[in-house]
Amino acid sequence: MGKVYKVFDQEVQAKMALKLIKPEISADKNTIDRFRNELRIARDVSHKNICRMYDIGREAGSYFITMEYVSGEDLKSFIRRSRQLVVGTAIFIAKQVCDGLAEAHRVGVVHRDLKPGNIMIDRDGNAKIINFGIARSMSVKGITGAGVMIGTPEYMSPEQVEGKEVDQRSDIYSLGIILYEMLTGQVPIEGDTPFTVGVKQKSEIPKDPKEINAQIPLDLSRLILKCLEKDKVKRYQTADELGADLEKNEKGIPTAERPIPKRKTVTSKPITLTISRKKLLIPGVAVILMAVLGVVLWRVFGPAKVPLAPSEKLSIAVISFENQTGDKDYNYLRKVIPNLLITSREQTGNFSVTTWERLLDLLRQAGNGNAEFIDRDLGFELCRMDGIRTIVLGSFAKAGDFFATDMKILDVETKRLLKSASSSGEGEGSILKSQINELSRKISLGAGIPESKVSAEKAPGFRM
Repeated sequence: MGKVYKVFDQEVQAKMALKLIKPEISADKNTIDRFRNELRIARDVSHKNICRMYDIGREAGSYFITMEYVSGEDLKSFIRRSRQLVVGTAIFIAKQVCDGLAEAHRVGVVHRDLKPGNIMIDRDGNAKIINFGIARSMSVKGITGAGVMIGTPEYMSPEQVEGKEVDQRSDIYSLGIILYEMLTGQVPIEGDTPFTVGVKQKSEIPKDPKEINAQIPLDLSRLILKCLEKDKVKRYQTADELGADLEKNEKGIPTAERPIPKRKTVTSKPITLTISRKKLLIPGVAVILMAVLGVVLWRVFGPAKVPLAPSEKLSIAVISFENQTGDKDYNYLRKVIPNLLITSREQTGNFSVTTWERLLDLLRQAGNGNAEFIDRDLGFELCRMDGIRTIVLGSFAKAGDFFATDMKILDVETKRLLKSASSSGEGEGSILKSQINELSRKISLGAGIPESKVSAEKAPGFRM
């Protein structure tokens, strides 16, 4: 249809997406009339899992459509990077898509082009359906004539391929294909040409997804195949019905495999600990040492964390560490600590470590080229852009001459905590002398490297 831009609306003071329609499409009055009609229908749909459509406008002979801006990536890219999504993540996304479809179907709107490229995954891992631009009302006759095939063949229902009237069960068929692709890394129907794919959609029985990925539970495999029934009467009849079965399947998988929706923190600002050197007495230092030691012991011997399955080389990124000393003179450590950890892990040969230069390239691609600090949300966005599996984030604090560094290792896809660790020492020099080495080894352990292999690592050759 055209190019999509991130723009800033000066009237409402907000970011939005602007789709600039190609000139050859803009010149077709019938097409523009269809967009107007379908946009009017799509604007009736309001749901947290649906990207809002705003308006169609014209400037200097070119037409454009404005819509809600979603910061993230489309599901197709997400699948391409992951190859196969874990069962919990696939169900988590499918449930949200199901919820959005249920609302659209309630007001009489069928998407008709549901595919991974039309599902956005935002920074928090939530799904939003986009591009209801060719949606057609089930209760109001649309402009698109009967017998005209609209959509993407790999994700189209048999009735849609034949150019017949479609209803909500066509979207359910498409969602079944998306679930299949999320869990197997491939679509159920493939062909050399769109025509070949279309013919196969009408007649070819899909291979059981469990034969491709043995990790798929039997009930979930049956659910997918029910969505893909050629006869729409045999499919799930509503998105609510499908959603209820997805909920049952989710309850049947281990809790550790279920993505945890992001919750807002109680406080919006970090707590900073600053103690004057002159007022810091020896008993005070002892109390702080005991507190830090307690935190370290709790994190080491506390609740068990689920480790990342080991592989030949694990992709990992270390983002900016937060300065909680209250002194801007130590801001240089926000980048120094990650760089030292990056160098240390790269030297082991067990990791595919993302360099700081690569992070800067990703920042520019994300439109944040001037960012001096990579926070948690931005870090996850960059990792998802580059297919990085593991992220390290952290902070450092200071009390007198005593420095403490805190670190967390998380799985990018699920945001599950793999390991947390702390290190401390006297003076900022302790960061190079001992803390980097200690934290580096804990990164390896948290990422699933065997302890015997970690013990054999040589300490990085840092010098003061």
